[in-house]
Amino acid sequence: MRDGPPEDGGEEEPVRIPITDVFDLHSVPPRDVEAVVEEYLSEANRLGLKVLRIIHGRGIGVQREMVRRICERSPGVVEFGDAPAEAGGWGATIIRLGVRLK
Repeated sequence: MRDGPPEDGGEEEPVRIPITDVFDLHSVPPRDVEAVVEEYLSEANRLGLKVLRIIHGRGIGVQREMVRRICERSPGVVEFGDAPAEAGGWGATIIRLGVRLK
């Protein structure tokens, strides 16, 4: 894996992340969190996953709020909230995917 910009000055290749029911944001640069979470939710829904856990950490809550704003506007998200204590508590968000009823 190469750090820094590509030597030819072009765009960096996208990083492929396996889509599972758990996604840890600790390795995602803050500037990329919104786009990465949106794509993750879309792909997880497309793959038919029903319950997800996004680990965003506790910190001061910036990434937690960002994840929740994305969940609010994502059509495949039915509900979301804090993970149980044994799964990260307020340092992670549990998301249920499905068809949102109006």
